[in-house]
Amino acid sequence: MRWVTYATDTGDRVGVIGEDRIHPVAPDVSLIELIGRGAEELRAVGEAALASAAPTVPLAEATLRAPIPRPPSIRDSLCFLDHMRACQQAAGQPRTLKDAWYEIPAFYFACPSTVVGPYDDVTISPGSAWFDFELEIAAVIGRGGRDLTPEQAEERIVGYTVYNDWSARDLQLREAPLAIGQAKGKDAATTLGPYLVTPDELEPYRRGDRLALRVEAAVNGRVIGSGCTDAMDWSFGEVISYASRGVDLVPGDVFGSGTVPGCCLVEHLSLADPAAFPGWLRDGDVVELTVEGLGRTRQTVRASAAPHPLTPRENPDRRPPRPRVNRAPSSLPYTRGLHEVGAGVWAWLLPDGGYGLSNAGLVAGEDASLLVDTLFDLPLTAEMLDAMREITDRRPLTHAAVTHSNGDHTHGNQLLGEHVTIVAAEATRTEMRHEMPPEMLTATQVLDLGPATSYFRERFGAFDFSGIRLRLPDLTYDKELTLDIGGREVRLMNLGPAHTAADTVVHVPDAGVLFAGDLLFVGCTPIVWSGPIANWIAACDRMIATGAHTIVPGHGPVTDPDGIRAVRGYLAHVVEQADAAYARGLSYAEAAQAVDLAEYATWLDSERILVNLHRRYRELDPESTPHLDQLTLMAMMAEKGLS
Repeated sequence: MRWVTYATDTGDRVGVIGEDRIHPVAPDVSLIELIGRGAEELRAVGEAALASAAPTVPLAEATLRAPIPRPPSIRDSLCFLDHMRACQQAAGQPRTLKDAWYEIPAFYFACPSTVVGPYDDVTISPGSAWFDFELEIAAVIGRGGRDLTPEQAEERIVGYTVYNDWSARDLQLREAPLAIGQAKGKDAATTLGPYLVTPDELEPYRRGDRLALRVEAAVNGRVIGSGCTDAMDWSFGEVISYASRGVDLVPGDVFGSGTVPGCCLVEHLSLADPAAFPGWLRDGDVVELTVEGLGRTRQTVRASAAPHPLTPRENPDRRPPRPRVNRAPSSLPYTRGLHEVGAGVWAWLLPDGGYGLSNAGLVAGEDASLLVDTLFDLPLTAEMLDAMREITDRRPLTHAAVTHSNGDHTHGNQLLGEHVTIVAAEATRTEMRHEMPPEMLTATQVLDLGPATSYFRERFGAFDFSGIRLRLPDLTYDKELTLDIGGREVRLMNLGPAHTAADTVVHVPDAGVLFAGDLLFVGCTPIVWSGPIANWIAACDRMIATGAHTIVPGHGPVTDPDGIRAVRGYLAHVVEQADAAYARGLSYAEAAQAVDLAEYATWLDSERILVNLHRRYRELDPESTPHLDQLTLMAMMAEKGLS
């Protein structure tokens, strides 16, 4: 039999399925109450309902709840050890499991109050950027018991259902060091349904003490994984027997099987090949889980509000981070917020100019405004746009110029209204398509990255990468573009490739202001992701040639042409040092240890010299200098920065 709980005008009702119609049982009777009477009584009630002349409900028109909307308890087991091996691999750890996994049928307690039905929307865990599903099946206890053998435990199973263990992977990893079990990473929702299917109906699929049910998981119609439930390393009977040791199991207790290998997102995560990852769940995604003999669930994922922040306690044993002070001189105070840098031109500054702490700008005409760049996450961008509202309410944003593809200048684009035309160089738009997905940056906050972990935590720990949907530019150009912003001329010039594949500067001639994007780092070390370095040096000359007297860098305090000359000097110094080291036969890594940073040693993030030397070596000898991906270079920088 297939049992359901469904909504009516007078409350939830229980019924049994017959020929695609629901045959209701007596009102005010829950499925827990029925299964507590035992399997024989459950069958008798079901048969009576099927034979009754009482009105039935078309299954297709019913609003199904979870078969047991509020179970007494939920234990989610981990019966598929290949799932655990794949999860460890995704986190950058060996696939080898500890002996305990082979000795104990593990489980943890889930949250009964967040059980949802098979077609209900599911809200992302607040603060999570790595929201995932997990396709499982569940066994439901009928007649209870205590200290059961595996055989007795199997007899206590009154039915099976589809089980989706929704998981916030980043919160799960953050909580893992506590070593006290699952918490906010797992309690957003648990899906049960659509039916509770009695064991006799599944006998054709039985293989010994396991069920061989084919399963498939899909997101937005794309199949993520498939498999069969008979791959369980631990049986339901064994897990239930273990759970019953010294404990009374009661009717309606739910036991999840654990994830069928491959039927979740985290198993498909590869830090070595992030582009192949299908992506974490986002607002509007539709997740469909299909299990042979048990039915299908179909649910839409919804965004959540930000969590209320908590102030961390001070750790007396933690070594305080090194003080970071941007020592570059500036005629304007280098403080967080909006600063007027010219007539109708403002800079938004984020000290100290390190990773993700980028600057942006606003240019206002008579009845329109242009934004220069957004910021690294949505809260930072929202704060900036709110501060600009006094200006943009009177002179609305019509355009936004994106200086380059990096996330600390683009991740907030989605907060701009559809009426805002986003403009960028064509090569920037292309590069944005291939940038690492924003939520993957959460890895720097939650994964154990070895010796580099503390470096990444310090640099990226303050950002919130959840909820970001990358919005690409609407209008592109090649080398130069002039915009009319409320009667005001604004010139965009692509001076790249240099820092990235394309680097736009935004010149406001009548104010003498230039927004340099990441062609300019002031008081902090530039990083040459793309190059060639000669292009960047030439770009410095072109920026000076604009005649602008006020320069807003991508990172660091507002400066003047001398700030551009300082960056030009640094780049020339990198070329000089790299060429000399190469001539002496040193590798780029050896050159990074031997380099004399001279006057640039006090610039923040000086360890970026490693990337810059590697770039120059690639220019000098591309055959002998290996190509290294950005993650590898970041890890090498981190090690140098901690040394």
